[in-house]
This record gives sequence, structure tokens and C-alpha cells, in this order.
Amino acid sequence: MSDFSQLLQLGQQMQGRITQMQTELTQRTVTGSAGGGMVTVTADGKGHVRGVRIDQSIVEEGDVEMIEDLVTAAVADAQRRAEEIYRDELRKVTGGLQLPFQLPL
Repeated sequence: MSDFSQLLQLGQQMQGRITQMQTELTQRTVTGSAGGGMVTVTADGKGHVRGVRIDQSIVEEGDVEMIEDLVTAAVADAQRRAEEIYRDELRKVTGGLQLPFQLPL
């Protein structure tokens, strides 16, 4: 029975570390960009967008469709970077152990 209780305790410790990791990810910042930096998106480590910066020169051109495309690409880039950080941190917490389920960001 002690093996089961040790396994349960290990699971609880891992859950605590994952919860702490997810909290820490909200404090981290990632930046995504598009158009050679003409659009920059800042997000937290969980991929939630916190800010968008659009270079004045593309606003003056007035090509709304291009701006929309660049914003979309920059958001995707920031979220991809956040996902990479999340996966790296999760590997650290789990010791590379493959979990049978996907944890939410």
C-alpha cells in the first residue's frame, strides 16, 4: 500500500509544480512580430495577448487588409512562442514524462 501512497504523493507534488508553472507563465512575456517588425504583439507565457504595436508607416498607407494580415501573423507568432515556452517548462516539471493528456495553457 505504501507504493500507492507514494505514487499519490508524487502526483500531488507534480500537480503543485504544474500549477506553480502556469502561474509563473502569466508573469512571462513573449513577443511575436510580422512584416519585419512592422507589427509587434506582446503576450504572456500562456499566449494571452497583452499589447499590439503597429508601425505608423503602414497605417499611413491605409491598406487595412495588409494590417489585418500582419496583426494575425504577429499574434500567431507570439502564441507559438508562448506554446514553446509552455512545453519547455512542462518538460522540466514532468522530467520529460509523457502525460496521457494535454494540460490547458
